[in-house]
Amino acid sequence: MKFLISLHINPAVMDALTDEEKAAIGHGHGEFIEALKASGELITTQALVDPAQAAVVIVRNGQPVVTDGPFLEAKEYLGGFYLIDCEDKERAIALAARIPDTAIEGLGVEVRQVMFADGHLEA
Repeated sequence: MKFLISLHINPAVMDALTDEEKAAIGHGHGEFIEALKASGELITTQALVDPAQAAVVIVRNGQPVVTDGPFLEAKEYLGGFYLIDCEDKERAIALAARIPDTAIEGLGVEVRQVMFADGHLEA
């Protein structure tokens, strides 16, 4: 079963962390990635740039309209994700609990099963 583990970042929370705490998060993610690779459960992982560097695209009257920066006003934004393949939801939750962000109040980690991928419904 495939699961998306999404990491939701609150910039105010991140800014309040010390350099040592930020380094510990990075180190923790490195260890988590290596463990997922070793277990064969990692499909991919990606980190995203700050939403201020995003572009929002909408089409109006047949013409694309592009706006710089995030579309929604929100405290949190999607900071990255892990796409994993594991036996069940309980295992996905157990893996997500190992992500260092889960120990920091104000950061969020969400687990959602993939239901459609590569043109096929997932089992």
